[in-house]
Amino acid sequence: MGERRDPLQERDDGEQDLYDVATWEPRSALDRAAVGIHRGLKLVSIYVVIALAFALLVAQLAASGYAIVGNPSLGVLTLLSSVPALALAWFLWRADPTVKEPLGPLAVTFLLSVLFASFAAVLNTILRIPFELVPVVGIVLYFFLVVGPIEESVKLLAVRLFAYRGDTFQTVVDGAVYGAVAGLGFATIENSLYITREFLAAASAGGMGQQLEVAAGTATQRAFVGPGHVIYSGFAGYYLGLAKFNPDDRGPIVVKGLLIAALIHATYNTLVGLLGLSFVGLLGFILLYDGLFGYLLYRKLARYRAAYGEASAEQSPQPAEPTSED
Repeated sequence: MGERRDPLQERDDGEQDLYDVATWEPRSALDRAAVGIHRGLKLVSIYVVIALAFALLVAQLAASGYAIVGNPSLGVLTLLSSVPALALAWFLWRADPTVKEPLGPLAVTFLLSVLFASFAAVLNTILRIPFELVPVVGIVLYFFLVVGPIEESVKLLAVRLFAYRGDTFQTVVDGAVYGAVAGLGFATIENSLYITREFLAAASAGGMGQQLEVAAGTATQRAFVGPGHVIYSGFAGYYLGLAKFNPDDRGPIVVKGLLIAALIHATYNTLVGLLGLSFVGLLGFILLYDGLFGYLLYRKLARYRAAYGEASAEQSPQPAEPTSED
């Protein structure tokens, strides 16, 4: 469906001035003031969201007894645990057949995702309580109705508030790349919190060496979990890119992307929670599960790349046919 128009606009032959009657454009000082106030409110709302996310993140770190500041070894473990997710995000960035996204918007997307992870943490914690009253079924519903949708939404918000609005977001595939980077940011702060929590929990079991051993084990496990976030939000980001260039159906397209990402995410959480796998079994399952959906995401990008290459070839000037002279 195209842009809706008032019947007067449809019937107007261009001879009448319909300003403030059926059309509008900034003409007067009041009009320009309204435009400025609207822009200011949009900008303030973005900063308010970021400030709130920052405050929640700081509170969450303080409440969890965040120990990385005083123990550089935990910071190193966090960085190492994020390497697989970083490698996957880099691979998707390289797979973009168009102009590669610059570092600046990618870094901002990463940082926003780190901040917005605090929204997911708070909402997940609050909304988990009623679901815990119902054994087994409750936790499954919790994953599908709360964890999957909320975490994928906050990661997509990290893309939507900045990169999506910028000039560097130029193709559908850019959405997948920025979505992957948002997943990387989310995985990084989540890994950090898990590592710190296990490090502190092991304090009663032994000395610093025992604590670091437990933290290293957690970091190893999180290194396999992190790429999932990149894949899930890569799907959601791809559809956000598709929505940007198909504005008539923007809403349903974004919802489709979020549904895909949330379903994959929630299914992973449910299976891991119900199967009770050993450490080795968990790693094997993650490789199979993320490998499958990572491949499907790659297929979407490969299809775009093939179509892009074909369209580019069709637009290239064809060499002139050689002519023979008599």
